Amino acid sequence: MNITFQRAVDRYAGAPLCALFSLLHRLRPPAPLTARPRRILVILLSEMGSLVLAHAMFARLKQQYPGASIHALLFAKNREVLDLLRVIPAENVLTVRDRSLTEFVSDALDVLRAMRALEFDVAIDCELFARASAIFSFLSGAPVRVGFFRHTQEGLYRGTFITRRVLYNPYLHLTQQFVGLAEAIESHTMPVIKTAILPPPAQPPQVQFSEGELQDTTARLHADFPAVRGKSLVLVSPAGGILPIRAWPMEYYRSLCTSLVGDGHAVGIIGLSGDKRLGQDLVAHCGSPQCVDLTGYTGSIRHLLALFHRASLLVTNDGGHGQFAAVTPIPTIILFGPETPVLYGTLSKNAHCFYLGIPCSPCLTAYNHRTSPCDGDNQCLKRITPEQVLTKAREMMASMPEGERTTGAAWRT
Repeated sequence: MNITFQRAVDRYAGAPLCALFSLLHRLRPPAPLTARPRRILVILLSEMGSLVLAHAMFARLKQQYPGASIHALLFAKNREVLDLLRVIPAENVLTVRDRSLTEFVSDALDVLRAMRALEFDVAIDCELFARASAIFSFLSGAPVRVGFFRHTQEGLYRGTFITRRVLYNPYLHLTQQFVGLAEAIESHTMPVIKTAILPPPAQPPQVQFSEGELQDTTARLHADFPAVRGKSLVLVSPAGGILPIRAWPMEYYRSLCTSLVGDGHAVGIIGLSGDKRLGQDLVAHCGSPQCVDLTGYTGSIRHLLALFHRASLLVTNDGGHGQFAAVTPIPTIILFGPETPVLYGTLSKNAHCFYLGIPCSPCLTAYNHRTSPCDGDNQCLKRITPEQVLTKAREMMASMPEGERTTGAAWRT
């Protein structure tokens, strides 16, 4: 389902269901939880990158409730990221497909049966921009339902059946807000978690690879693209994903890639198979065998993360690639504008976020359902020049030992 159709379904079906469930909740509120929770469900249907930001929340849940069984509900396309993070057992993951409404409804019915059979004590709804997760939390049957609540703020109506209402805070990094959801389970203050001190965001553990896996990935890359061998490799991710307004202009990427190739680096354009047009555009513009199209090349997230270890630098729009970089050693440049690194900044300690903070930025927020009023002229990104990004890229690359520049970060540890 494309995002426009998802929003339509969420509005015209989700809002009435949230209103109905709110009435049912008022007529028959759930019995209070009288013991420590035995089973906890975390609902995280959003983009893949949010799973990386939620790592600290899973760690806090395991610390606070060591005897509890923690489960997660997410879109099937995002499952691989959660499996790579190894925060919960694979058998505790519930998934729904979102490629079509038919698949979604079919999987939702299966998930509903599974949730009711598991008898969850707590359901944590981590979403801000859709009602589907709130509906799942109600239908889970959990007596404690934790989630963000708008109180008197404008924003998405998601019902009034949340029993632990966490105040959404646009001044806190999302990782800290996720930890706050875990803290809210046994909180009874108003607002909840008012006595908690949330830790600063920390980099999650690095993804582990089997012996020889990184070397095999590098050997395959060099065999497929011989011009990359012996060169420092800069990976570039030009796509905006489901929110194209987050994309830095293509003419800027053309200028950057041409300059990087001129500096003697190899450049690899990464993305999904659907981004092939962007990859071919940049390769054609550079006109050099040192610029290669890697869109659709990686067959899995794990393969992509292994490729990150071969590269010396990643340049990307705000999105999943920038978040994935935090679980690898790759130095990263991330371009923010319609959203802000204050909330969504990478957890990597080896990254630089460009963000100008012009008066209308960020424009994608929990208060406007992530629907920007921008006419497409995203000056928040257009005013970040190719020269600025190139200068930062050269600076970050120059600080690396020569061996690392040509072999990537795979051999750092």
